[in-house]
Amino acid sequence: MAGKVFFSVSMSLDGFIAPESVPVEDELFAPDKQDDPDVQRWMAQWAELQQWLFPLRFIRENLKLGEGGEEGRDNDVARETFERTGASVMGKRMFDLGEQSWPEEAPFHTPVFVVTHTKRDPWERPGGTTFHFVNDGIEHALDQAREAAGDRDVRIAGGGATILEHLNAGLVDEFSIALSPVFFGAGTRLFDGVDASRVALEPVRSEPSSRVTHLTYAVNPR
Repeated sequence: MAGKVFFSVSMSLDGFIAPESVPVEDELFAPDKQDDPDVQRWMAQWAELQQWLFPLRFIRENLKLGEGGEEGRDNDVARETFERTGASVMGKRMFDLGEQSWPEEAPFHTPVFVVTHTKRDPWERPGGTTFHFVNDGIEHALDQAREAAGDRDVRIAGGGATILEHLNAGLVDEFSIALSPVFFGAGTRLFDGVDASRVALEPVRSEPSSRVTHLTYAVNPR
């Protein structure tokens, strides 16, 4: 039986999944941009949003950051999210930023289907990640991801516009949010532009930890 289509993101308390864009966003991780005050502000806010992930044992293992790390429910959530994912779909903007910042052994370890107008041969990385570039829309990318995932789930990895496009098209079965106790005030809102007339939510689970609150919802047609 085919698995679910889901997304899982960290979100600020005021609804943002990324800080406000900076003028050099396309070169955010370029070495010559690291002293730019706007880049430093963006990186500091992003790190604050994701602070619950960095100490975890699973994240340290997956990113080859060394031994040790925290265990507990946050660690279980991170590991469960990884283990259920058989393939991922992402947008070109997220890929472009990630191509600059991911380590050589990209952290997915599964096929990743990038929705883009750019034609490019598959890009194979060490550790089992291969990026495939799909030029004919989200549904074709999702079909390929489903086939690659087998009986595991497909994760819509991001960014926000790609997640929203899948949600509004009725292609998402479930999603999880790690609600982080920070305010951004501006940035990329996860649900800015959601078609509320088509999407109904069913609460599945709410789990507080010492750093975030994990919220899971099933998505149903309205």
